[in-house]
Amino acid sequence: MSSRIVSLDQFRGYTVAAMFFVNFLGGYACMHPVFTHHGNYCSFADLVMPHFFFAVGFSFRYTFPRSIEKLGAWPAYRKAIKRNLGLILLGAIYYGLDGSYGSWSQIQSLGVWGFLQSTFRSAMFEALTHIGLTGLWLLPVILTTTRGLWAFMFFTGSLHVGLSHLFYYDWGMRHGMIDGGQLGFMSWAIPTLAGAIACDWMRDRGPRRALAPLIGWGVLLSLLGYGLSCLNNVHHALIGNNPLQGAWRWLAALPFTPPALPQDMWTMSQTACSVSYTTYGAGISLLLYALFVVACDMSPLRLGVFRTFGTNALAAYLIHSTVQNAVAPLTPGDSPMWYAFLAFAVFFGVTYLFVRYLEKNNIHIRL
Repeated sequence: MSSRIVSLDQFRGYTVAAMFFVNFLGGYACMHPVFTHHGNYCSFADLVMPHFFFAVGFSFRYTFPRSIEKLGAWPAYRKAIKRNLGLILLGAIYYGLDGSYGSWSQIQSLGVWGFLQSTFRSAMFEALTHIGLTGLWLLPVILTTTRGLWAFMFFTGSLHVGLSHLFYYDWGMRHGMIDGGQLGFMSWAIPTLAGAIACDWMRDRGPRRALAPLIGWGVLLSLLGYGLSCLNNVHHALIGNNPLQGAWRWLAALPFTPPALPQDMWTMSQTACSVSYTTYGAGISLLLYALFVVACDMSPLRLGVFRTFGTNALAAYLIHSTVQNAVAPLTPGDSPMWYAFLAFAVFFGVTYLFVRYLEKNNIHIRL
């Protein structure tokens, strides 16, 4: 593969653009509910974050061996550790912490453990922080074989399920969990590893021969994720607390559809970062990436806006929230669709101009 993989850049650029769309428009009354986050089922908006982790895993698997060849093993590992710790620090600053204390006596009354719990409870555990934590979690295995990556995917998913069953799901939901909270990296590792495995297929087989595993495993992981979400219905059916009748009582609502039953640890939920959700997201990411392979690697189709966002995704991510904070207050939540889309066009265009300026001047923000 060449130094830049066009399909990956375009896939990442699409993901950034999709994030802009759902982050800006998702909360407006004129928009369909599928374009916003709900926490109790998988919507279109919820698929954006697994796509990011898929791209992170692909890039990590692709660039880390090159870094070792160039720098040597220990300097490459040290660089990777610093990068991921930097993302965690950036996440803590960018998203903020939970603690807000009006007096020194209030801090003293909490004690050391209480202070740490109150300060680092949930606010900082969003995308950048999770990418950093997931990168550290996968660093010991990122150079293993493709089979080793599959094995670790099963291990990390099982570990997350086990801890969620023992205590973590209930504890996290009580404490305002965001995107899986402190242990979310165990589940976010699933789409990240899917991206790393896709990198192997592309490297070893080439774009055309990689399509079969991309599509086949994409379908299988999507079905597996949905199947895991059905365990919610199975549980309610077994305890006699399922109002659905017949065979339907065993099946969960399809993705993009609100559930008929209360959520639990098996429900597809970005809030809880459930394994059913990240497995389904990994499968959809594989299928979507296959489309980009066909369009961009096997055909000459590519969009400049996706290139601009895809090659400078961190800059686009950091810039877009500032631009959104400037434009969104001018657009009330009950705006008609034409006005909401006009505001989105302004937001999108201004963000693109900033990121395009960085691209033209060869300025790329990377950690």
